[in-house]
Order: sequence, then C-alpha cells, then structure tokens
Amino acid sequence: MPSIFSYQSSEVDWCEDNFRHSELVAEFYNTFSNVSFLIIGSILLVLMHSYSKQRSRSIQGVCVLFMFVGLFSMYFHMTLSLLGQLLDELSILWLLAYNYGLWMPRCYFPAFLKGSRSHFYSLVLFITVISTFLSFVRPVANAYALNSIALHILYLLHQEYKKTSNKELRHLIEMSVILWVLAMTSWISDRALCGFWQRVNFSYLHSIWHVLISATFPYGMAIMLLIDAQYEMPGKTLKLRYWPRDTWPVGMPYVELSDSDKSC
Repeated sequence: MPSIFSYQSSEVDWCEDNFRHSELVAEFYNTFSNVSFLIIGSILLVLMHSYSKQRSRSIQGVCVLFMFVGLFSMYFHMTLSLLGQLLDELSILWLLAYNYGLWMPRCYFPAFLKGSRSHFYSLVLFITVISTFLSFVRPVANAYALNSIALHILYLLHQEYKKTSNKELRHLIEMSVILWVLAMTSWISDRALCGFWQRVNFSYLHSIWHVLISATFPYGMAIMLLIDAQYEMPGKTLKLRYWPRDTWPVGMPYVELSDSDKSC
C-alpha cells in the first residue's frame, strides 16, 4: 500500500495529462492556477483592513483560510497524493464552517438554539469535527459532499434575494451565482467529459474552475458582510467598493464600514 505522501496515492485524478510539463508536477495547469487564491486572498486582506479594525478581525481569518485552500490545492495537484487531497478538502470544509459560524443570520438558526450565536458556533464545530473524521472513510466522495453544501448556500442566497430591495446586494448575488454556475460547469465537464476534452486537446477545465471559484469568493464575502450589517448592525452602513476602481466595469468587490444616521 503506497504512503499517503506518495505521488499519485490518491484515487482522484483530473483530466489534465500527468507530468506532461514537469517530472515534479503531476498536473501543471491545475497546480499553478491556484495562484489566483493567493493573489485574491492577499488583496482582500489589504482591502478589508479598515473593516476588520472597526467590526471584527475574524474577516482576516477568512482570507487566510482561503489562501490555505489555494496552497493545499496546489500541493494536491502537484503530487496527486492522498495527503494532498485530504488537506485540500479539509481546508475547504473548515473555511465553510468558519464562515457559517461567523455570518449565518440568526433567523436561519435551528429553533432549539434560540438565536444563540455561541450555541450555533458549538453546533457548527461539532458537525465539522464529525465531518472531518468521516472524510477519511471515503476520500473519493469528499469533493461531491463539499459541492452539495453549495445547494444550501444557494437556498440562503435565494431567500435573501427575495427579501432585499438593496440593488447592490441583488447585483452581488446575481454575479456570484453566475460565476458559481460557470465554475461548476467547468468542474463537472472536466469529470464527466474528460475523454472529449482530451480528444480536442483541451483538458484544462479544472484549472478554469480554480480561477472562477476564486473569483467568486470576493462576491461571496461582500454578500456576507452586507447581510450581516442588515441583521447585526442597524446603526451602521457598509459602502460597497470595487478594486482597483469603482468606475471600472469589472472589479473585485469589498466593503467599507461607516457610521450612519439610520435607526432601527
């Protein structure tokens, strides 16, 4: 039985040809496309610095975990090792759990928690620890289980989209869903239609997934912060900004926190 550190010890192998460009890197494009996680995460750390000082430094933890997802994914695609696969998938699981615990609106808490954020934290932590152990039972199924969580996230976004009259929030939700659909289309196509993509010499859809899903992250973060402000900070307002310039047609969304005369 190969070591979990060994190259290609994972049962998961994506469509890109292995070791085509380097003897040390199994999937070249799938590996280096994860640089997008590091770049976007680093930029968001800088852009969200003022918000983190005024509201919560936990937002920095979100950005750091996001970059760890990119690093572990890079290691996995470089080696196709079982250890790399588990690190990649568990970093995604804990990033999702961290965000659920921080930003889930209290109105969506289970009734038995009675709106207690600390009790919700404990519930999320318990489920995440159990899921971490279960991920070792059938590693090949982990990616499908993680992607299924997106269905719940889409449900929450749909509920907030129906409730809000905030045009900026609605635009962010629309853009995040479009990017997610494009990303999932790339992910599924790479898995289900690999033979076709290899015949046309274009087996790089999983690397496109990396770029698209990392581009979705700033939209998701901005959505979380705007919704959090509506429920938790009625006396504050968030200003939605885009990097590098607000006037550009395409940019990275982020928020700035400022006082407001608005009352509850």
